[in-house]
Amino acid sequence: MNILITGGAGFIGSHLVDKLLSSGHKVVVIDNFATARRDNLTPHENLKLIEDTIANKIQVDKIFDDFKPEIVIHAAASYKDPDNWEEDVMTNVYGTVNIVKASLRLKVRRLIYFQTSLCYGLKPLEQPITFKHPLFSGGYSGGSSYAISKTGGEQYIELSGLDFISFRLANAYGPRNLSGPLPIFFSRLTQGKQCFVVDTRRDFIFIDDLVEVVLKAVNGKGERGYYHISTGRDYAIKDLYDAVVDALGLPEDLKKQVEVRPRGEDDAPSILIDPTKTEKDFNWKAKTPLTEGIKKAIEYYKVYGVSQTFTHLRVEEK
Repeated sequence: MNILITGGAGFIGSHLVDKLLSSGHKVVVIDNFATARRDNLTPHENLKLIEDTIANKIQVDKIFDDFKPEIVIHAAASYKDPDNWEEDVMTNVYGTVNIVKASLRLKVRRLIYFQTSLCYGLKPLEQPITFKHPLFSGGYSGGSSYAISKTGGEQYIELSGLDFISFRLANAYGPRNLSGPLPIFFSRLTQGKQCFVVDTRRDFIFIDDLVEVVLKAVNGKGERGYYHISTGRDYAIKDLYDAVVDALGLPEDLKKQVEVRPRGEDDAPSILIDPTKTEKDFNWKAKTPLTEGIKKAIEYYKVYGVSQTFTHLRVEEK
C-alpha cells in the first residue's frame, strides 16, 4: 500500500517506517525535524522524505495528490515548548485539519492517530482509566497546551466521518526516544551529573509492543474509534531511574542518593490506562518487561548519544 506518515522521522514514526518498508509498502514521510533526528531514517527506494510542516496546507495537498495514500498514520505533534501555544495549535489542530481534509478528498481508507493519555486530565477519577472516563475531568483544562491541542485534533478527526483509530498512549519508550525521563537519566548519569526523580507514576510501553498494535490497525484490525496502548501497570519514576542505574552498571549507592521532588502543577500523579479493549480487539498484549526495554534503549543511547531531550512539562533545574 501507499502509506503516509506525518512525523515519520520521530520516535514512533521512524519505527513504523522501518517495519512498513520491510513489508514492501511505499512510504512518504513529512517531518519538520522540530523533535526528530535525521539518523532515525535510512534511505530506501520505497521511502520519500519531505521536510516541511503539516501546517503548510499547500504542501499537504500536494503530497496527497501526488502520492495518493491509502493509509495515513498521523504521528506529527508539537510538544517541546509548553508556552508555545501558537505552534501547538498550528501543528496539532490546524495541521491535523489539513490532514483530515486531504484524507477525505482522496478517500483515504483509514487514518491512524496518536493521542496523549493526558486527555483525561491531571486528576483521573479512576485507575486504571477506562473509556467511560470523561475528557479533562478532575483537573484544569487538561494540564497543558499539548494535551488541549492534541485533543482538539482528535475531535476534528472524529467529526470528519473518516474511518479512524485514535490510539491513546501510555508513556512510550525505547531506542530513538528523546522525550521523558529515560534519555535524561542516561544523559546525566553518563556525564556524572546528579539526577532527581519526580514523585509520579506512569505506565511505560515499549516501542516494539506499540508498533505491533499499529501494524495490526494498518492491516484492518480494530473498529472505528478509540483504543489504549498500554501495559495496564504503572511504575514510579524512581523505578525507572533504578533500572537505568542497573543497565549502566553504576554503583547501587546512586539509587539511595537520588533526590525525590514533588511534581509540578502541570503534571499528573499517576496515569494508568486500561488496555483491555485493545487486547481483545487486536489479539494483543504488551510483553516487554520494563527492565528489558530499558536495556535496549540504553544500548541505543550508547551508540547514538542523546544530544537533546524534550518534554511538554515545565522543568525547573535546582
